[in-house]
Amino acid sequence: MAPTDDHPGEQAADEPIKLIGIRETPLSLDEVFRAVGDDAAGGTALFVGTVRNHDGGADVDKLGYSCHPSAEAEMRRVAEKVVAEYPVRALAAVHRVGDLAVGDLAVVVAVSCPHRGEAFEACRKLIDDLKHEVPIWKHQTFSDGTEEWVGAC
Repeated sequence: MAPTDDHPGEQAADEPIKLIGIRETPLSLDEVFRAVGDDAAGGTALFVGTVRNHDGGADVDKLGYSCHPSAEAEMRRVAEKVVAEYPVRALAAVHRVGDLAVGDLAVVVAVSCPHRGEAFEACRKLIDDLKHEVPIWKHQTFSDGTEEWVGAC
């Protein structure tokens, strides 16, 4: 059977944004993965951002995220840009705020598309744009007692 792009499954879903959230509680990979399940999706890409124990050559002791009240609306705006550019069947993005420990999940995003290449590209755009455009700030405290604030995400 010859491939055809006019099959409904090859197109973006009518309402592909399934989950957008800012959370004070631990994030769930299962929740995000379930949110992007779609029978027409041949590819699902998932990105997980975790708190690492170092940054810029210094040991990180603790980290906290805070956000502007508009952060969730801005996440939705970023998601809408992604679904306008790619044939997204389903999309989900959640970000944690509050105090986090090394190894905690800070952000989880996922995108399902008809094909893997589209899913990878859309997921990359989603996390990159979220990081640069959504007003979420990171406060790091280092082992030597110094600290720093890092802009959006």
